[in-house]
Amino acid sequence: MQTRGQGLTRQEAAARLLTAGANTLPAGSKRPAWLRFLSQFNNVLIYILILSAIITGSLQHWVDTAVIVSVIFINALIGFIQEGKAEDALDSIRRLLSPQALVVRDGRQQHVDASLLVPGDRVILSAGDKVPADITLQIANSLRMQEAILTGESLDIEKDPDTIAYAGTLVTHGNGAGTVTATGKNTEIGRISQSLGAVESPETPLTRKLTRFFRYLAFMIVCAALAIFVFGVYVRHLPVDEMFMVMIGIAVSSIPEGLPAAISIILAIGVRIMARRNAIVRSLPVVETLGNTTVICTDKTGTLTHNELVVAHVVTAEHAFTISGVGYTPAGQFFHHGKEIVLADYPAAAGMLHGAILNNDAALQLVDGEWVLHGDPTEGALMAFALKAGHTREDIHSRFPRRAEIPFSAEQRYMATSHADSAGKGVIYVKGAPEKLLGMCRLQMDGDGKLESLQPDYWRRETELLAANGERVLALACKKTDVAPDALSPEDIESGLIFLGLFGITDRPRLEAAPAIALCHRAGIAVKMITGDHALTASALGRAIGIPGADKVLTGAEIDALPDGELAKAVEGVNIYARMFPHHKLRLVAALQGNGHVVAMTGDGVNDAPALKAADVGIAMGKHGTEVAKDAARIVLADDNFASIAAAVEEGRNIYKNLRYTIQFMMVTDFAEGLSLIISLLSGLSLPITPLQILWINTVTSVTLSLAFAFAPHHKDAMNIPPIQQQAPFFTGRKVLSLVFHILLIALGTIAAFLLMTPSMSEAGARTVAVNVLIGFQVWYLWSLFPARTARSENWARHYMPVLLATLGTLILQLPFCYAAWMQKIFSTQALGAGEWLVIFSLSGTILVWHRIENAIGIRIRRQSPTTAS
Repeated sequence: MQTRGQGLTRQEAAARLLTAGANTLPAGSKRPAWLRFLSQFNNVLIYILILSAIITGSLQHWVDTAVIVSVIFINALIGFIQEGKAEDALDSIRRLLSPQALVVRDGRQQHVDASLLVPGDRVILSAGDKVPADITLQIANSLRMQEAILTGESLDIEKDPDTIAYAGTLVTHGNGAGTVTATGKNTEIGRISQSLGAVESPETPLTRKLTRFFRYLAFMIVCAALAIFVFGVYVRHLPVDEMFMVMIGIAVSSIPEGLPAAISIILAIGVRIMARRNAIVRSLPVVETLGNTTVICTDKTGTLTHNELVVAHVVTAEHAFTISGVGYTPAGQFFHHGKEIVLADYPAAAGMLHGAILNNDAALQLVDGEWVLHGDPTEGALMAFALKAGHTREDIHSRFPRRAEIPFSAEQRYMATSHADSAGKGVIYVKGAPEKLLGMCRLQMDGDGKLESLQPDYWRRETELLAANGERVLALACKKTDVAPDALSPEDIESGLIFLGLFGITDRPRLEAAPAIALCHRAGIAVKMITGDHALTASALGRAIGIPGADKVLTGAEIDALPDGELAKAVEGVNIYARMFPHHKLRLVAALQGNGHVVAMTGDGVNDAPALKAADVGIAMGKHGTEVAKDAARIVLADDNFASIAAAVEEGRNIYKNLRYTIQFMMVTDFAEGLSLIISLLSGLSLPITPLQILWINTVTSVTLSLAFAFAPHHKDAMNIPPIQQQAPFFTGRKVLSLVFHILLIALGTIAAFLLMTPSMSEAGARTVAVNVLIGFQVWYLWSLFPARTARSENWARHYMPVLLATLGTLILQLPFCYAAWMQKIFSTQALGAGEWLVIFSLSGTILVWHRIENAIGIRIRRQSPTTAS
């Protein structure tokens, strides 16, 4: 777009504003809050709960009704809040645009509201400014931009003329000017906003399974209840009102109205545990989803690495040194051929120590026990390197004060500083790209500090070796002068420079990264590393932390060239992705999900938000992530550490197992209650338990027994098995057969208890025994399902404490049920003697005996299966 040097006129700007629209991001259409709240009731699980509330209300069991209604509204409130947070992600993006801009209009500089900017406006940028629109630069004076808000990368970006300064990014150094090329929704951040609004968060596997499971369950319960009603009325010729109560009893006994509450409690407890392991969960169902993740796509910088640069190697003409330590902490040792040395004993290296401090604008400060960088990360690494040798910034700068400098620029590719010693003599230090400095030097310093002819081939080989190791390479040269110049120009360093050596700078991997990746692989989870870095850097880090196939790298440009079908094939065999941009992440997520994977994706920049929202588990960085990324994600890492993801996966798997145990327990016990009524009705027997007594049983088990699994200890083998497939049901065919037998055993045992006691007791007494036998079955069944200790050294009481407390709570509730006069009147029960309690324990204990036999048979089959297979 053409614009004059003096900028647009006021009239031109007003005309273009009418055409282009305001420089704001569209708010989009929002559903009213009341409609968002009502939509939370639109799922089959809530329908089951509402039906349960209606049925229990019709029986005037108001406490149970109140509990169910509370669960309905709590679940709706959680969903309402989470949906509101998703909309906050879009609002966060809108707040990123600058409120003011310095423009040239009518030939003079003036501040205007940034919303009034139009394409063609000439904008002036200075350090500290937030860029108000997408601007093509015509002038860039040592201009550096902080684009972390877009990319998540902490390093400043050098800007040259004809490059773009993006809306919402920050000017950290220098100044510049350019022409607005895009405003509002047409900016890069505007396109991200639109794509984020278009991306739908995927339904979690748990929600899908529960929806499918409850649809089948609701269909079966309704069909069974209606069939029994028809049978009783038209075959047995029983009264309609009596059969209506029986039908309600069957429905109430079979509907696991306590299951949604139990699931929510288990997930909520899991959220609390994950928070202690630095994973903050923003959506309850995602806890289980993380446990079934099959692929983790992780950023490199800050997640697998420390996001703090460090000098790892120093190369001089005759020596190569290795430096230990992590990040900006000035603690570490120097090694030569594996032996610890004093670096100042080597003349060329000693010169590099001085140059690292003097040719440096960064400062390191100890704040609350942590070293904080003020300045450029690369210079921070050089400063920490010099401080490890015992130097201090203040001491070296006081002895060799700076007189002049040539700031670093992309065109020159070096920085030069002039310093004077106490005698007035000067030294110039120049650091920059190795190729640039090699072209400026004719001499190098040997191992004894003497000068010799430069050996360019040697330095190029060493540069290539460092680069192949994934390190950024900087060169350092110096020049001695009789007098320290008070001004520096490129001509001052055209001759006389002495090449001192090379710095190999890297962002070291976290110590926990490699073990965490190995743990994920053992658990059947593929780890894919995504970075904007060069392929060589990515491959080197991948090898260092144990990612399989690290030599095979797919770049963003190669992804752009692949059709969706070919990309879907390629992603299965590639674990390292380099030169990636956020839109590549979105395609990667889609390709993996299309292959049936449950995908966890990490991100921290604004333009990561669409991929975070599209992934099954979006994971944002808590320390260095943007608010937009956090709002779009379902999990936020408090420490930005990959090891915390692995720990959260392990916790998710434990939670999934506990959920399965809870569902199994409640389905078996509830179905057994309903089946006992059905069998009795079909056989022409009196009902062993009344509908009101069934409600009591369900209340007791919901309050005590069904919650025990929420506090179950960790399963030690959680990370030794592959993930559960998305389409896999909660229970396999063989497991279903086992559960059917458990249901039959409990139902028939309950009926047997009623029939056994009828000759010697009143019907109320026999039903009291039957109720306690049924609850006894549930108690013993809980004990049989609860995870066993994995080591005899583990404290027995501590391990089984949840079951002990649940059993004790059940007993406390059952005693007044049997012996309190007012409860006897409500539930038609009577007091029991020692003989009846012996029958109760004997009959109900059969489920524990059978389960032990079943386990022994299963173990024997598993041991024989390899032999059978062969």
